[in-house]
Amino acid sequence: MSRYLLRRLIGVVVTLVVASLVIYLSVFLAPGSPEQVLFGSRPPSAEVQAEIRHSMGLDQNVFLRYFDWLGNVLTGHFGTSLINQQPITSLLGHPAAVTLSLVAYAAVLILIVGLGSGLLAALRPGWVDSLVTAITSVATAVPAFVASGLLASLFAVKLGWFPAYGTTSGVGGWLQSLTLPAIALAIISSGMLSRVMRASARRELASEHVVTARMRGISSSRMVRSHVVRNAVGPVVTVAGLQIAGLVAGAVVVEQAFGLSGLGQLLITSVQQKDFPVVQAVALIVVAAFVLLNLLADLLVAVLDPRVRAAVS
Repeated sequence: MSRYLLRRLIGVVVTLVVASLVIYLSVFLAPGSPEQVLFGSRPPSAEVQAEIRHSMGLDQNVFLRYFDWLGNVLTGHFGTSLINQQPITSLLGHPAAVTLSLVAYAAVLILIVGLGSGLLAALRPGWVDSLVTAITSVATAVPAFVASGLLASLFAVKLGWFPAYGTTSGVGGWLQSLTLPAIALAIISSGMLSRVMRASARRELASEHVVTARMRGISSSRMVRSHVVRNAVGPVVTVAGLQIAGLVAGAVVVEQAFGLSGLGQLLITSVQQKDFPVVQAVALIVVAAFVLLNLLADLLVAVLDPRVRAAVS
């Protein structure tokens, strides 16, 4: 298990280093340059431009600038915004809290709805299974931006149950403001997780050890808990990890639709303003969150599934 963990950690480090290099280089390959953002429509003389480029380190080799930037990132310093000249770490606090809350809320909905509906469909063949399958089929075909518009139109505009835009103060207001965005963000993932749970539970219900457990007179609740869910959890956790990790990137669309000032809106605003350091910081955080959540899912599978644990030991 320790060797498996070491290999996965090495893979995560390599992935993050490569991703950071791609993010850094791709931003500087985009049209425009940092000094042009500072100069605006009235560029100064060539001497002043050269002095500014030298002070910003833009006259150095791009790979030397990358390693200098990476070293600062590893110490928690993402640089300074070109637009408002504030430290980027001070700009990330509130947006990161909004996005983290939204992703956590959506993850809880995905796990509850996806696992619950999938297990229900597997245990109740017939009309219940057909109904759950039909609902999940529709759910997996509804993009987040379409779901956002439908939910806002029905529950916010017509019924007035939830805010249609932005967040309100207080814990209750915060949860109320994030409910519709979290549902919109979780719809596709919960449908996919439900399908995987249904298929995995169906496979376990037809296995020999479950049939033997039934012949021994074990109660249905104990059989489901100890023999079906426990053995079916491996592929389910893997898919759940991928889906939840993807929420970090998917939150960009939902945050825009509901006017949430999260990392997604900060990223889009920074791209529009060509605030390169902020774009690099937010993109790196999104990639790091995706990679680390995938690592957590893999480790959780190895802990919960004895077969995987035996294979990696």
